[in-house]
Amino acid sequence: MIRRPLTAGMFGAALLAATLTSAHAFENEVFALKNRWEHITTEMPANAREDALGQLADEADALADAHPDAAPVLTWQGIILASEARAKGGVGALGLAKQARAALERAIELDPQGQNGSAYVTLGALYDRAPGWPLGFGDSETAEQMFKRALEIRPQGIDVNYYYAAYLADEGRRDEAREYAQRAVAGEPRESRQTSDEALREEARAFLEGL
Repeated sequence: MIRRPLTAGMFGAALLAATLTSAHAFENEVFALKNRWEHITTEMPANAREDALGQLADEADALADAHPDAAPVLTWQGIILASEARAKGGVGALGLAKQARAALERAIELDPQGQNGSAYVTLGALYDRAPGWPLGFGDSETAEQMFKRALEIRPQGIDVNYYYAAYLADEGRRDEAREYAQRAVAGEPRESRQTSDEALREEARAFLEGL
């Protein structure tokens, strides 16, 4: 069998096909991370979440090492690490929170929309909950900036409005908190995150009743 030499056009087509195949695999892995994160955070008992999120974070870290400039991967790495930090709690969670912040800030450098606002919401929650200087990086003004940026991108988001409402309540701004909690209850779930968004809608409803 006589092999024809590889032309520039054939090489370009082969390279494009390889790139598309790699991107497709990357999307599948991100989708799998998202689905498992939703299962852990909405269906598993609270006392089992830390270990499960730790295992998921290891997988997200490995995927981020393989795709260091992929904003979707870094966003999900940050979300998963932030969730693990929340499940762990206490000062011991600060290292995880710092890793989450670094991943999310890098994701925003690559994608200023922050994956439709998701990176900004998670950063806002991190800045809101982390201890302040000198122990941590918590800062209420930065937290509000992150939430407001997320609201500019996705004003009807359940997660955006719920976490901003919780922030406002912590700041003693109860009337504003009530307004955003109502927006969360009436918000629009994302097709790709319907399970977790509907769980947050229920949390927002309970939160609103307690205000």
